[in-house]
Amino acid sequence: MAYLSSLIAGLIFGLGLIISGMTNPAKVIGFLDVAGNWDPSLAFVMIGAISIAYFAFRKAKVNPHSALGEHIEIPAKRDLDAPLIVGAIIFGIGWGLAGYCPGPAIVSVAIGDVAPVLFSIAMLAGMVFYELLIKRLLSK
Repeated sequence: MAYLSSLIAGLIFGLGLIISGMTNPAKVIGFLDVAGNWDPSLAFVMIGAISIAYFAFRKAKVNPHSALGEHIEIPAKRDLDAPLIVGAIIFGIGWGLAGYCPGPAIVSVAIGDVAPVLFSIAMLAGMVFYELLIKRLLSK
């Protein structure tokens, strides 16, 4: 049942990304172009997502179990460290250059576009690079 609910949640999330236009990199880049032809629609998507997440996290603090009885883990780490800041900078640069972040890229791969396939391959290569090299250097 947990796999089915995960599948349904993923399909709803992907559909939401498509409907909101977040799988269109031009729309994302338009939001990031604050000095040019700025498109504020992403701000409304973010406000909606943050609003839902706010209430979900509040509920999870009170009842740390999902409707299916699974334990919900809320991250306890709250400090800012160098890996988090560097990762956020790299994420932002990639998002601004390509117009994709991981969720919309994966949805776009399913649609069949070529650009998000290349983006996803580069993203996976970055993850492997981090796991094989950077994580080991940080643990020393």
